[in-house]
Amino acid sequence: MSAILEQKCPCCGGAVEYNPGTQNIKCPYCDTEFDIAAMEQAALNSAKIGQDNFQWNSQGAQWQSDETNGMSVYTCKSCGGEIVADATTGATSCPYCGNPVVMTGQFEGGLKPDLIIPFKCDKKAAKEALNKFIASKKMVPKIFKDQKHIDEIKGVYVPHWLFNGTAVADAQFKAEKKRRWSDSEYNYTETSYYSCYRSGNMDFANIPVDGSSKMDDTLMESIEPFNIGEAKPFSTAYMAGFLADKYDVDLDACVPRANERVKNSVVSALHNKVFGYDVVIPEQSQVNIANGSYSYALYPVWILNTTWNGKKYTFAMNGQTGKFVGDLPLDKGAFWKKVAGLTVPLSAVAYFVLWALQNF
Repeated sequence: MSAILEQKCPCCGGAVEYNPGTQNIKCPYCDTEFDIAAMEQAALNSAKIGQDNFQWNSQGAQWQSDETNGMSVYTCKSCGGEIVADATTGATSCPYCGNPVVMTGQFEGGLKPDLIIPFKCDKKAAKEALNKFIASKKMVPKIFKDQKHIDEIKGVYVPHWLFNGTAVADAQFKAEKKRRWSDSEYNYTETSYYSCYRSGNMDFANIPVDGSSKMDDTLMESIEPFNIGEAKPFSTAYMAGFLADKYDVDLDACVPRANERVKNSVVSALHNKVFGYDVVIPEQSQVNIANGSYSYALYPVWILNTTWNGKKYTFAMNGQTGKFVGDLPLDKGAFWKKVAGLTVPLSAVAYFVLWALQNF
């Protein structure tokens, strides 16, 4: 039995038919006609696009027997965080949740970092950044600004997986052009539909994915970017006086996020190459990774915790660039005064419009 080939209308999705009268393909549902050659080319382009293929390769460095001497692991019984510190630093509280930590033994095992970005900003700079950050916010309660107390401030190396490679991509887009005109009786709109195919390569390097479940992803992404060009081959010497978070989100768990970031970037770049249309809608795409590789790196972050009215507030500062972010309490009285100040003029305008409509 022969298979029945059914083609879909690019406009409405209905099954199209050959129209002997016009020698074109016509959709009986929306009455749109298509040139046969154009439909065939669109089908060929669509056939080129298959499944994504992401492959990441790395040997992964291992610790030498003497590299972990003097390095201890501290475990937070509250959030489960595992913090690594050298013998001179130690740790008494978790930098993420502020609860006490206990030393559970000497550090061993795990993948050795390939790279480390050393701290460039010291603790004094982190404190000054917090005070400046608070002072710049108008809706923060005055008493909170006056207290300016810090419960904890810790310099922590946060684990990241870095992905590198070349993305080879194909994408198909549905585009529309509209032509409008009118006569003495009607307004007209003519919509022309196009199937656009684009392909290309994009090189990318060191796409970061956070390898710590304790580090808030929103905070971490907000203090980006880090300058990976200043990264050094990993050495425990850079850890002296600082803490390091052991990764608890392994490579396999981070790969989907890396794939998503790569695909979104590549498809967006191809999307930008489809121009001259009124509407462009992505339909399907395929991304393959060539020479894909990954590495493991530690990024420097200052984490500051403060408590006010029984609530803990956490701030983070990029230990390389000094970029600072965090949540602050809201002075509700100042907020509603601001809202009221905006509402009165708007209400006056609305009243005038209503009065004008009623009296003219």
